[in-house]
Amino acid sequence: MNPISSSFSSSSNLIPAASRRGFIRNGGALSAVAVALLAGKDVLAQGMKGDTAKDVEILNVALGLEHEAINAYQLGAGSGLLQKPVLDVAVQFQGHHKTHRDALVATIQKLGGKPVMEMKLDEYAKALNAGALKSQGDVLDLAARLELGATNAYLSVIPALGDRELAKVAARLAADETMHYTVLTSALGRSLPPGALSFGA
Repeated sequence: MNPISSSFSSSSNLIPAASRRGFIRNGGALSAVAVALLAGKDVLAQGMKGDTAKDVEILNVALGLEHEAINAYQLGAGSGLLQKPVLDVAVQFQGHHKTHRDALVATIQKLGGKPVMEMKLDEYAKALNAGALKSQGDVLDLAARLELGATNAYLSVIPALGDRELAKVAARLAADETMHYTVLTSALGRSLPPGALSFGA
C-alpha cells in the first residue's frame, strides 16, 4: 500500500511526517535539469544549470517515499486481509510506485548521486506498525494516508517550474498519487474532500 528533508539516517529510509513536510517546503527548489532528467528528456537537460547536490537530496526523499509505498503495499498484499478485487488494485498501485522508483533512481544516477537504499520489509513493517493492521479497512486507511502525503509532496514542486513540459512531469506523478488516494478513499466508504483545491495546500 501506499503511497514518501535531509533527515535520512544510515539505518532508515522511512520518511516520517516531519520529513514529508520538509520535502513539501523544499520541493520547489528542485531544478529544471533534475525534472528534465526525471522526464527522460536528457537532451533538454543539456546546458541547463542546477544545484546537483540539492537535487539529489530532494529526489532521494521522493525515492524514500516510493520505497515506503512499495513496501507498504507489499505488507498489505501479504497480510491476508485484502479481498481479491482490492488485492488486485493494491498490486496495480504497487506497480505504479515501482515505475516511479525506477525513474527516480535513474535520474539520481544521471546527476551523479547515489540513490538511497530500500530497507528490509520487516523494517517497514515495524515503522508502519503493521502489527496493528487487523482488517482490510486498516490496510486501506494506511495506504490512503501515505498516498495523500505523496500527492502533496509531488504537487509542491510544480510552482517553481518555469517550463511547461517539466511541470507536466511533476503533475503526472501527483496525478498517480491522487488517483490512488481517491480510489482508496472510495473503497473505505469515506467522503472525498468537500471543497475544491483541497490537494497541495
